[in-house]
Amino acid sequence: MSIITVENLKKVYPVAVKEPGLKGTFNHFLRRTYRSVEAVKQMSFQIAPGEVVGFLGPNGAGKTTTLKMLTGLIYPSGGQMQVAGYVPFRRQNAFLQKITLVMGQKQQLIWDLPAIDSLRINAAIYGISDKEFRYRMAELVEMLALEDKLHQPVRKLSLGERMKAELLAALIHHPQVLFLDEPTLGLDVNAQVAVRGFLQEYNQRYGATVLLTSHYMADITALCQRVLLIHAGSLIYDGSLTGLLDRFAPYREVKIELKQPQAATELSAYGELQAIEGCTVRFIVQRESLTATVSRILADLEVMDLMVTDPPIEEVIGRVFRSGTVD
Repeated sequence: MSIITVENLKKVYPVAVKEPGLKGTFNHFLRRTYRSVEAVKQMSFQIAPGEVVGFLGPNGAGKTTTLKMLTGLIYPSGGQMQVAGYVPFRRQNAFLQKITLVMGQKQQLIWDLPAIDSLRINAAIYGISDKEFRYRMAELVEMLALEDKLHQPVRKLSLGERMKAELLAALIHHPQVLFLDEPTLGLDVNAQVAVRGFLQEYNQRYGATVLLTSHYMADITALCQRVLLIHAGSLIYDGSLTGLLDRFAPYREVKIELKQPQAATELSAYGELQAIEGCTVRFIVQRESLTATVSRILADLEVMDLMVTDPPIEEVIGRVFRSGTVD
């Protein structure tokens, strides 16, 4: 059984076309013409209750557009979808009680008021009683480590504290489905770790379903077993992170520490050069030729240290996006 079902989802935007110059401006006012831009193209996937799924793609790939359709903020141009048993664009009250959308670059808390005041407003909107509000507040505040912060004006909170307060406001009604768009955007490393830990605990405690977009691969590797990759509006991969590595990274990363620096022209014979920093060199080597290549390196070069690892997941996904396919 799926809590999120998407079938052939599509979104097309009409974009006005304007020719340069005065004549173009004049025609733009009198006889405006448009071209169609497909932001999302025939996308289909399903997500089971309790899953935490990473939704990845380069800027402009259609991630935020998809999230806005799934939350009912914009109307799809085609296809069908259901979230928690509801059609999102109908925006029924029962549906809104079951979801939340957090956007790292947007805020819902009132800047000059203490965060607790905004939280009380949210509780009133969702019809949460005072007793239940206090109980949920105590629980979430403990999970987020926000004690003594909610009575300060929002503008006096650090960026990390503000993001935690935004999460608290978005989760005060205990939604079943969380749509998170760059929730750790701009946060320092410690704040990112804290937000990841909270989301992991919230998912485990309440069985909430999470669809997460992020440009920080640490968010994805820490929280998600499954990823959806979107490129130019099309879904190009749906599966595990491990499966993505096995399918799209038939190579290993070889890192060596040389006794003395070598020219790039001499080193390029051993594999695809990724970086040279003094005596430290990183190669990409195909798996089938790994043993032979390492033997050549050890025989030909003065090697002080050598390490063989899988390539970083962000490099693998970057290659997927650059090619636009996983085939």
